[in-house]
Amino acid sequence: MLFGLLGTVASAQAQSSVTLYGVVDAGLEFANHVAPLSTAGFGPNPGPGNNVFRLNSGGFSASRWGIRGTEDLGGGLKSIFVLESGFSVDNGTSLQGGRLFGRQAFVGVTHSTFGQITFGRQYTSLLTALVNFLPMAAAIQYEPTPLAAGNNYREDNMVAYTGVFGPVTALAHFSFGTGLPNLPAGTISFGGNGEVPGAFRRDSAFGAGGIYSAGPIGVAIAYDQWNPSINNAAGVFQGATATLKKASVAASYSFGPDVKIMGGYRWGRADNNGTGSQFERDDYYWIGADYQVTSAVQLMLEYSYDNLKRDYFNNTHAPNPWQIAFLVDYSFSKRTDVYFSTAYAKNAGLTLDGANTTQLATTFASGNSYILGTGQSNMLGVSVGIRHKF
Repeated sequence: MLFGLLGTVASAQAQSSVTLYGVVDAGLEFANHVAPLSTAGFGPNPGPGNNVFRLNSGGFSASRWGIRGTEDLGGGLKSIFVLESGFSVDNGTSLQGGRLFGRQAFVGVTHSTFGQITFGRQYTSLLTALVNFLPMAAAIQYEPTPLAAGNNYREDNMVAYTGVFGPVTALAHFSFGTGLPNLPAGTISFGGNGEVPGAFRRDSAFGAGGIYSAGPIGVAIAYDQWNPSINNAAGVFQGATATLKKASVAASYSFGPDVKIMGGYRWGRADNNGTGSQFERDDYYWIGADYQVTSAVQLMLEYSYDNLKRDYFNNTHAPNPWQIAFLVDYSFSKRTDVYFSTAYAKNAGLTLDGANTTQLATTFASGNSYILGTGQSNMLGVSVGIRHKF
């Protein structure tokens, strides 16, 4: 009987798998005109800007480790899970507000014909649709990914669907409540954990998207809406919610296996439902290219521009921020590479971080300020780093 039981266990294990994976990325950086990381970074007077030399975690890819698993349930059906933790390799601390699995944490099922449904903390449909159309592959240090997809590009309490039908991928999600972690004390902030009795809409979010990929052509379209609570400087809900909406379209074209050009447009609007006023309205554009020079050398170039129709301080004449970024990557092997990256931003900090764009996700996610100093109008960054994938 014991041998029969062991045989049953071995058979079950043969139909499932669990994988440990991760990325460790660290680099040295110089940046100028950088203001201190503080609550004042959310206001118009963040403090004087100075040069900074520092060791960063995650210049090309965010440092992380994770576990993913799958079990074959038969009939084309599988159960799946992912637990993924972000960390700073420079000091060993957890990211995403100190969460154990702050990058992703979900479980679900996938079917070979009908698609996948998952439950937990996940990426929004908008980010998933856009990520392969961002010229610098969502490089954490200098690509303005959160500006394109929103600071809420990860959401808690989410139900998500993904279906692949030939060249078309369909995406949809709904979050019962999500917020932004790791905001400093004294900051007026958006969002909470939601799921409040009698307040179904509060902190909820939803979105959908579609991707078409066939031959050299790729096209994506997506929509995202978040309804966060508005909190005061003490983090107390003020009885009103905001509505943040984003819609985007992107496209790419590949010239053989080595060259790919891509670009996109993202419409954005943020409203205060309590006062009926508008927080922000902008049109964000990007264009760039990737070039695989050799099997070991890759070049990435991107230009980003944000047309501020109305900024966070209701200033309809704020100067529009833009940035140009460049990255060269050299691979020693499939797992280990080194990179050099640089970026120049005008009318905002690097990655276009700044209160005028309500975009500070890079600053507060990494703990390294890209807030532009008072009286400064531009910022330059240069970084060299090493990355190992396992």
